[in-house]
Amino acid sequence: MTLSEKFNQDIPRYIAIEGPIGVGKTSLTKRLAKSFNYELLLERGDENPFLERFYQNPKQHALSTQLFFLFQRAQQIHQLKQDDMFQPVRIADFLIEKDQLFAQQTLDPDEYTLYLNIYNHLTINAPAPNLVIYLQAPTKVLLNRIQKRGILSEQFIELGYLENLNHAYTEFFHYYDKSPLLIINNTEIDLINNEKDYNQLVDYIVSHPTGTNYFNPG
Repeated sequence: MTLSEKFNQDIPRYIAIEGPIGVGKTSLTKRLAKSFNYELLLERGDENPFLERFYQNPKQHALSTQLFFLFQRAQQIHQLKQDDMFQPVRIADFLIEKDQLFAQQTLDPDEYTLYLNIYNHLTINAPAPNLVIYLQAPTKVLLNRIQKRGILSEQFIELGYLENLNHAYTEFFHYYDKSPLLIINNTEIDLINNEKDYNQLVDYIVSHPTGTNYFNPG
């Protein structure tokens, strides 16, 4: 029996996992999807033809990179809303709100104004997740993980960019109140290889948490 069958009424039906580059959100998303037998909704950064150019020359390629991601995410959210009539269960490794967070960090004022005009005309109206998990870690830890995993395009990411992005995430989730929020410092916790840590997280998720909480496995 899968976890989704065992705890069918208790598991949040739409979970989003967020956090800065290198924090481990996609790995955790995939593992939870397997445990709960949930459909995956993943960012597809490898499909963005501007991303590697952005990391090499952020100023020149920021707008094209951001608009590609915006249209891609809007399409994914539209599909999610279309499928809601079938009441699917999903877990995603992104929130659509992250798009504006990145745009604020990368675009100059005129570009950001143009971006907002396009964003507002898309009328995305994304459904709120039943649970958001925010993974956080210090910037130097993130950079070390990025370098270790060896994705070619990411090797151009600079410490300053990552520091600003990490701070923006902290600020964003300090005020986030659209969904129940679980904050996890992913520096020492190993939710992929440590079964005890992972199982405690699963138990916490099926307990149907409300409000904002911090996960500290014992």
